[in-house]
Amino acid sequence: MVISEPTESALETRVPSTPTQGREWWRSAVIYQVYPRSFADSDGDGLGDLAGITRRLPALRDLGVDAVWLSPFQTSPQRDAGYDVSDYCDVDPIFGTLADFDAMLAASHRLGLRVIVDIVPNHSSSDHPWFQAALAAKPGSPEREVYLFRDGRGASGELPPNNWESVFGGSAWTRVTEPDGTPGQWYLHLFDTSQPDLNWQNPWVREQFRGILRFWLDRGVDGFRVDVAHGMIKAAGLPDYTPPAESGSMGGGTATLEPGISSEPPTAPYWAQDGVHEIYREWHEVLEEYDNDRVLCAEAWVEPLEKLARWVRPDEMQQAFNFEYLETPWSAAELRSVVDHSISAFATVGAPSTWVLSNHDVVRHATRLALTGENLQGHGIGPKTPGRPDEALGLRRARAATALMLPLPGSSYLFQGEELGLPEVIDLPDSARQDPTWFRTNGERYGRDGCRVPIPWEAAGPSYGFGPTAASWLPQPAEWARYARDVQQGDPASTLSMYTTALAVRRERNLGFGTIEWLDGFGPDVVAFRNGGLTVIANLGAEPVELPAGDIVLASEPLTGRTLPTDTTAWLV
Repeated sequence: MVISEPTESALETRVPSTPTQGREWWRSAVIYQVYPRSFADSDGDGLGDLAGITRRLPALRDLGVDAVWLSPFQTSPQRDAGYDVSDYCDVDPIFGTLADFDAMLAASHRLGLRVIVDIVPNHSSSDHPWFQAALAAKPGSPEREVYLFRDGRGASGELPPNNWESVFGGSAWTRVTEPDGTPGQWYLHLFDTSQPDLNWQNPWVREQFRGILRFWLDRGVDGFRVDVAHGMIKAAGLPDYTPPAESGSMGGGTATLEPGISSEPPTAPYWAQDGVHEIYREWHEVLEEYDNDRVLCAEAWVEPLEKLARWVRPDEMQQAFNFEYLETPWSAAELRSVVDHSISAFATVGAPSTWVLSNHDVVRHATRLALTGENLQGHGIGPKTPGRPDEALGLRRARAATALMLPLPGSSYLFQGEELGLPEVIDLPDSARQDPTWFRTNGERYGRDGCRVPIPWEAAGPSYGFGPTAASWLPQPAEWARYARDVQQGDPASTLSMYTTALAVRRERNLGFGTIEWLDGFGPDVVAFRNGGLTVIANLGAEPVELPAGDIVLASEPLTGRTLPTDTTAWLV
């Protein structure tokens, strides 16, 4: 496939130009994740689209975010909700056209919103012309070298080349039938069988992706969120590997460490190999060709944070998601430790920490923070999950957690609908589920559908305002009405109002560029600090806490006098 450059000029941008070194926009930005198929549907087919996003952009401007990150909208058979790309330089018809994308991008820039798009480089769709050419070619051909084809083990090659397992369950290898009809080689897919891994040792692959980056940069995008940024390079020889039993699905077999521990756990041969850094140095050089301070953000499930910081060295990426923070339990001591650890680890390479509580791959934090049982990343929850969460407790803790996160220095990521307090949808019927994890594990893992249900805009509208009809690609629960944006607007006690106020204060006080000073004297179950003249106190304990002097500018729950109740965060000046 040849990457053709667009002939039209880059769209005019009205977002601020590049600031001085060390004050780049991404160091303090609040970035809002849009999951396109679940955000807004313009044509009533039950799937969100680019025109729907464009229509709803003013709501994001009013919320007070700085940038929008779009999950994949490129051409795809949609076997994994767009993370199986068959054409990296076009828009899937279910989302619209390139003209629709350009219109959305231009509208975002007019509103002062930057736009980050997903790029999925670890694997393509099996429908991609590159892979179809590989299937039609002979073993050892240049076409097969674009992917990771290997001969099988056993007397007749009937066994997979190694014992690696897919993130989605089952073997990470699929055997092909050769053009002459005989059983043939195997290809690697760390995810679904329809997502073959690309061979990043192949210079041709690297050249194609540099062209793909330029295609979108020329259209005016402000950067990329890089899917599976800790993948791509595999250990030489593809050795067998059995991950520790406690590892999560995207952890690559890394054992869980307590915050603050800097020794590195064992590294799986398919994750976090040193060779990935050469790729990102090349990508960094591509972005340097463009003005307006473009950005790369790594989705890298890498522990510990000192190792993750290697992804954001000055000549590589600009940001990396802080999943260690996302996964920290609701504990004052552990939260304070992970904040210290995060800031110090990223500071060693001159990068800001990022902060995130929810995204399209994890249980929404309005539910997760009330779970009592184990919840491994990517497994999801459903009707049979033990320890069913208390919805009121989950929302209370989610609001407090957000109010604790947003005044931290660095960049924060929000997932669509969290500003409405949306919980995970637990009671999806089995027949409606679409996550490959559900099918590849024969229903043993629920997967990620519960956080991807289309969000509510209008309580009385069909599909709660998601679209002009009642159609919705995943069924929306009846309780969505009370979470709808139009119900929460103007209500000072709503979650939407809390987010809007928090983002306004964060911007006014420039908290993203601030420095925290820990405050003691509130007891072991309290997290308290100052940043930019703002005092933040979060009570995670069972007993109320007396607030110090100062005007209260935000509280995640209603206060009685100067008493801060349990699972509540307050801001004072």
